[in-house]
Amino acid sequence: MKQTSSDPKQRILETATRLFYQQGYHATGINQVIAEAEVARASMYLHYDSKEALLSAFLNYRHEYWFSRLRAAVEAVNTPKKKMMAAFDFLHSMNEKEDFRGCAFLNILSETTEKDAEALVIIQNHKQELRDYIAGILSAETPLVRTQVYMLFEAALVESQLFRKQWPVVDGKKMVNALLGAGK
Repeated sequence: MKQTSSDPKQRILETATRLFYQQGYHATGINQVIAEAEVARASMYLHYDSKEALLSAFLNYRHEYWFSRLRAAVEAVNTPKKKMMAAFDFLHSMNEKEDFRGCAFLNILSETTEKDAEALVIIQNHKQELRDYIAGILSAETPLVRTQVYMLFEAALVESQLFRKQWPVVDGKKMVNALLGAGK
């Protein structure tokens, strides 16, 4: 894939983002990142002193990318229920766009070990921000309902990746619609 950025640091990050998300963290070697980003090894280590530092940069970059698109989808409508319906529509569209690769954070979580403490913190923070975001949308609902909606959202994301089908997102959306009341 031809890189679009003339900035070596950005090319490295974009390349690592694509490779870590498509292949996995452990299956992607630094030599592959360097080759596909078309940078010198020295440039790689000037910007990212280790593969772990590149992993952290990837997770932070993915967080910003993912949340900006979620917010754009959700904030286009004006009621809590419509916002949650839009969040499930966002999952549906991301599945289509990204070929059911699922949650980049959970994918990386499955590869982490105790030496990846920084990555774990970033993943936990991402999920907590998502949980808080949903809770903010549903602030008029009980804590239990807010948690149930979050869990249905997460389950729809994971199950749609597992089965490579949209039915978990469609069914999750229906369940949230019923949970939030048909008349709202």
